[in-house]
Amino acid sequence: MGMLLALDVGNTQTVVGVFDPPVPSAAGRRPGEITGLRRSWRVSTLAERTADEHALLLSELLGLAGIALAPGAARAGGGRIEGIVCASSVPAVTAALREMVRRWLDVPLVVVEPGIKTGMAILYDNPREVGADRIVNAVGAVDLFGGPAVVVDLGTATTFDAISADGEYLGGAIAPGLEISMDALFAHAAALPRVALSAPEHVIGRSTVQSMQVGAVYGHAALVDGLCARLLAELGAATVVATGGLADLIAPHCRAVRHVEPWLTLHGLRLLFARNVGEGR
Repeated sequence: MGMLLALDVGNTQTVVGVFDPPVPSAAGRRPGEITGLRRSWRVSTLAERTADEHALLLSELLGLAGIALAPGAARAGGGRIEGIVCASSVPAVTAALREMVRRWLDVPLVVVEPGIKTGMAILYDNPREVGADRIVNAVGAVDLFGGPAVVVDLGTATTFDAISADGEYLGGAIAPGLEISMDALFAHAAALPRVALSAPEHVIGRSTVQSMQVGAVYGHAALVDGLCARLLAELGAATVVATGGLADLIAPHCRAVRHVEPWLTLHGLRLLFARNVGEGR
């Protein structure tokens, strides 16, 4: 039984993870614990990459850990990829990854899209409208923390997803991400510079840079807390978990967030592969 390659393709970054088999049962681990994640990487998402370029990039990354992507002998102590699962927000990348698997690999590929088995009721008015990453996060959160839950994904967009006590996907909210907001501010305010995203020591900024950092970091934390409060007013008491590339920056300043799990999406992808293909071949 080989390893699983999980790909979370966002608009800005792609998170790559490799899992050892098998998928552990919830009874076999502590609540909130992700096991079996061998390695992970973050790379820039480039819609222009061809299938061949994706194969080369992934082969090089996996090779750093002695893991083989294409058929052939793995390095000593490494292993071999025998399944791939992908959630993508970029259609061009999805198409290139399908072509990569068709051209270079002989392994099952699961793309998170309408029609796959999720094991979760989707109560959106039109379930096909729900982004793949939102469904994957919800599946991962229910497995790790149970329901009810709210997932806050701090990435290109900041998304909020509510899951019922029975593990149903209820819906949520979508807001502009922190980096998008700062790019818009820089583009439309000629006197304001680009600033590093970090949390200043004081909320009363004493320079333009500090004032912008306060508005960015603490302002976005207030957005998270405010929307979570409204969601919980409708949902009731629930576990709030944060994930995404900016979770480590924003979540420590949020009162609502109880858990930060940077690999939540990868965990959800692993579960969906098992539900649609099995543990491997």
